[in-house]
Amino acid sequence: MSWLIGADENGYHLTLGGIFLISLIVIALMLIILFINKRKEEKSNAKWNAKKLAFCAISISFATVASFISLFSLPFGGSVTMFSMLFVCLTGYFYGPSIGIISGLAFGFMNLIFNPYIVHPIQLVLDYILAFSALGISGFFVNSKNGLIKGYLAGVFGRYCFSILSGWIFFGEYAWDGWAALPYAVVYNGAYLIIEAVLTVILIKIPAVYKSIDRIKAAALQ
Repeated sequence: MSWLIGADENGYHLTLGGIFLISLIVIALMLIILFINKRKEEKSNAKWNAKKLAFCAISISFATVASFISLFSLPFGGSVTMFSMLFVCLTGYFYGPSIGIISGLAFGFMNLIFNPYIVHPIQLVLDYILAFSALGISGFFVNSKNGLIKGYLAGVFGRYCFSILSGWIFFGEYAWDGWAALPYAVVYNGAYLIIEAVLTVILIKIPAVYKSIDRIKAAALQ
């Protein structure tokens, strides 16, 4: 594993081999989305095209860029991004949980490439694989009333749970004075995730935004 994840006095880090492998995995995930989409449309006798794959790729790209744009940072750590999680949740809301989870996984790998923070291989799995994959839970609400909001909140909650677990196990030493590791992880991760979730729901509730998303969904499903 040394060719994938290196270690020094500052902790673990991705090697060039690791970055190359993850890039290949992201490409493979896009191909899996292509395959899943094709199989679904073959079963429904629908005409297949590459529009869904392109939409997923664009959504992941937008989410990655948005994750680097911080609306503001909290004084004790953590930052609220420019609605980065919404872009990934849209893939689940449009195409269902399978494609949503794979898109979330690809987004996690993109974060791992461009913004890695690794203290342990298991922490990598929790923070970059499971937490971001959980955003695809939004796909389970594709046919629900107010499904986008429900799905988005469910996806964020899924990510929150894995972030708490990671913080509790691996970052307890950073807990504030008088705080145990678990309460610290709950509050620290909840602060920036909940703030971003509230701001995103407010954005979605704006009629012009919601109608635009519906139009994009209709175009994405054609």
